[in-house]
Amino acid sequence: MGRTIPTYRLHLESILNDWTDYRRALREKDREVFDRLLNKSRQHSSAASYCAHLDPSILALLSILLEMERDIEALKRERSSAGGDTGPRADS
Repeated sequence: MGRTIPTYRLHLESILNDWTDYRRALREKDREVFDRLLNKSRQHSSAASYCAHLDPSILALLSILLEMERDIEALKRERSSAGGDTGPRADS
């Protein structure tokens, strides 16, 4: 019989389970932030499934970074629409 290849989602859950000890060592307020980060990694499981040749840990971190970048962009838009631009910005 042929062997089946575990899906990316199974790999991801295995990685997240490996990080349980780290999570347990965090302060409670940091655990909440950590859990939100892990949820961000789950949001892009479908896209990551297409990259089976890459390390699943890298894909999980890339997914987190992608969501964080989206959050940053949303905050920038909110700031600029609220008239918060009072001077030159370093990232311009």
